[in-house]
Amino acid sequence: MIVYGTGYSPYVRKILVALAEKGASYEHVPCMFHAPDAAFQAASPLGKIPAIDDDGFKLADSSAILWYLERKHPEPALMPADAKALGRAIWFDKFGDTELFSPLIVAFRERVMKPTMMGKPCDEALVVKSLDTDLPPLFDHLEGEIAGEYLAGDAFSIADISIAAGFYNFHLAEAKVDAARWPKLAAYVDRILARPSFVTAMAARKG
Repeated sequence: MIVYGTGYSPYVRKILVALAEKGASYEHVPCMFHAPDAAFQAASPLGKIPAIDDDGFKLADSSAILWYLERKHPEPALMPADAKALGRAIWFDKFGDTELFSPLIVAFRERVMKPTMMGKPCDEALVVKSLDTDLPPLFDHLEGEIAGEYLAGDAFSIADISIAAGFYNFHLAEAKVDAARWPKLAAYVDRILARPSFVTAMAARKG
């Protein structure tokens, strides 16, 4: 299996974590959105990352790829068997990809991507807005949802992968969850990012 996408992307990180958890072999080809590589374009006609090419089977959506991997490599399971836990896992996957991603990535985009990759100045006002206004309600929500070691049931799942994936970028931008205000969330993020699968994914080539 070939996995396309820069290691900076939380969406690519989701796939690399899942593959590491399942012990599946793969080749990682780091690239950015709309990269001119013909093989990448064949796997992702819309230019989105991540994309995979698994012996000719091509797919380009992080959540769809997770479901594909779950069926191809069912152990260890990343989708809970219990109906309620599965519902929560699917919901957190959606929440992480949509509601959480946009404000969580602002600090990384402004402090890291723009000055170092795009030659543009950081707009710190946008960072302050994300940290002081946009993220606190989401962090409040997550703080209230964390009742144990994992978000959906009693085992690591796609819920944990999708929620934690973007916090690596958050940390790269020298931002942290305030442990005094959100102690459960801060401990949860540190715990999940310390898993060997996340450590492996976070070390992936950026491109």
